[in-house]
Amino acid sequence: MKTKLLYTLSLAVLIFTGCEKLEKRHADIYTPVLTPSNPVSDTAPLSGNIKGTMLSGKTYTINGDVIVQKGDTLILQPGVRVNVTNGAGILVYGTFASLGTHENPNWLTVDGVVRTDAVNANPNTDPAFKGLWRGINGSTDCNMIVLKWTHVEFGGGAAGATIGAALGIANNKNTYNIYFQNPAGTLIVEDSWFYGSVDDPIRVTGGKIAILRNTFEKGGLTGGEAFSCKGGTVGNVAYNLCVGMCTNAIKISNTGGTNIQTNVRVYNNTIINCGWRRAQVGRGGSVNFEEGAAGKFYNNLMVNCKYGPRVVTSPPADTTNLDYGNNFNYGDSLAVTNQFYPPTYITKPKTSDIPKPNTFLPATYKLGDVYDGTALVGKNNPKFINGPAPLPAGATLKGIAVAGTYNFGLSTGSPCIAAGYTGFAPTGNIPIAANYGITELTPPGRDIGAFQTDGTGNRH
Repeated sequence: MKTKLLYTLSLAVLIFTGCEKLEKRHADIYTPVLTPSNPVSDTAPLSGNIKGTMLSGKTYTINGDVIVQKGDTLILQPGVRVNVTNGAGILVYGTFASLGTHENPNWLTVDGVVRTDAVNANPNTDPAFKGLWRGINGSTDCNMIVLKWTHVEFGGGAAGATIGAALGIANNKNTYNIYFQNPAGTLIVEDSWFYGSVDDPIRVTGGKIAILRNTFEKGGLTGGEAFSCKGGTVGNVAYNLCVGMCTNAIKISNTGGTNIQTNVRVYNNTIINCGWRRAQVGRGGSVNFEEGAAGKFYNNLMVNCKYGPRVVTSPPADTTNLDYGNNFNYGDSLAVTNQFYPPTYITKPKTSDIPKPNTFLPATYKLGDVYDGTALVGKNNPKFINGPAPLPAGATLKGIAVAGTYNFGLSTGSPCIAAGYTGFAPTGNIPIAANYGITELTPPGRDIGAFQTDGTGNRH
């Protein structure tokens, strides 16, 4: 009897221990080991290998490339400010987490730079486009990059020797504010702000992604999207405000040759005056699906963009697995309204779109045809609480590039209210978690755009 009892107890212990180890292994996928006992000192500028915790309320200086090695974690508690000097950057082989909050956001910036945010400011002299540091760069096996309630400013500088070698690019090639390239890794960017970049503020070449409720301003000087992805990218891009992007606000592509097809759900974004710094004809505007990419795009609100949503033909998007509708376009110029459905592309007009296609497209219209958008100029104003529609007096289409004091919420009587489509769910490939998961996976909204009349969506 004693032998049987001991055997039973031993077996129970083994099962408990095994389950505990399995649970810990599973947790480690999304919950790196925290290191609150290893605070990072703020007494001297930082460079080289860094791990541990940057402490709330402190200001740190980075004066050379910082490296987070494989297996290490660098955490920024709420209320951390990081000032970057010497054009340095952050290279992540392990895990990087900037965990700001609504009350105590974090900053990764260059100190002392004076913004040039007047309407019609000259982009060629604007410090937003000078690439003053190298941004946050994930290696090919970077486990996770997380940003919550974090300001990222003035990125996109030349890669330099260390980051260039790790990313396989020339030392003088411009980087991005965030670069992620591991299809098995996770990139979470929530409730954050991106201001200025030489190219894309966020570039992804594979990964599980959640790009939710952010604000993007002044992205790209002569090219660049707020968010651009290549093959192997799966997730959601939703409730973002994009103002003054150079090319598109959001570009979804499957180019790159991974065995994971890009499949991204793009919904409830507000996209303002994008595409006008891109000189090339046929490039720039709002939402772009191309080169075998699948996904969805619904409930996006576009104002004075160079082009409406583009479904590209050469190479074509995966149109069999691409669904869309309930998208809103407004334009103050014939140059805009003639491109709500860009000629030579294959974006299908949807009866749920605003303006309704049958009110301006001829009965003989075929995909990619030229049409006359004269009757649409200045019509269907989205009725922001306070926004650049109609275009402010004296402003050019290129001249609106920041959110400033605008309020992109919808006022009473907006045609965008209750015009959204809620009949699909976000991609649920990343767990919900306070720190190392998605804080809130906001579902599609009943209103078109990023700012919902019930108070959900973008909270900036």
